[in-house]
Amino acid sequence: TGVIASLQRQLEIQESQLRRATSEKEMLQKKLREQEKQLQALSAKFCSLREGQKPEEMTVTIEENCNLRQVVTEQESKLAEQNKLISELEGTVRQLQAEVLRGQYRIHEQQRAQQETQSQAEMLQHRELQARVALERVSSRFERYRSKIIQATFSTGGSKAPQAELTDEAVLEAMQKIINERLEFHQMLRQKGIK
Repeated sequence: TGVIASLQRQLEIQESQLRRATSEKEMLQKKLREQEKQLQALSAKFCSLREGQKPEEMTVTIEENCNLRQVVTEQESKLAEQNKLISELEGTVRQLQAEVLRGQYRIHEQQRAQQETQSQAEMLQHRELQARVALERVSSRFERYRSKIIQATFSTGGSKAPQAELTDEAVLEAMQKIINERLEFHQMLRQKGIK
């Protein structure tokens, strides 16, 4: 946006220069028209000179005519320079306008990409929230299940109630011990023929 603002300032400066150059061109064209009228008037005056006129008058008229032609030539040269400057300024203005448009397009694309990213971030946050809820539910079920296993393991006959907080390994060992004892007892009963 800083680049766009800078380009717009440059565009305003170039447009101002273009207006000033156009105004100068119009002024030069006006002067040129006036001098061309004067030149035509002098030419008409020169043509109307008779052979009977004094040579001095004729010389003055010729000098005025030459001077006026020189001024007209200078004015035409200035006008050509102004036209060239105006053409260059118009080209610069078009280029700056194109750069401003490109910059605005880039900003629009960045805003669209930012909106898409924000939308994806919101979707991810929603999924994260769902995952946390599911994790809490699973953790709660796991704790209830673990509690029931501990209760079942240490409520059997001959088991000592745990004195400290149990690790999963300790619970697993206690369950394995009960299962092994029951298997041994079951085999002993089968060996004695008791169903």
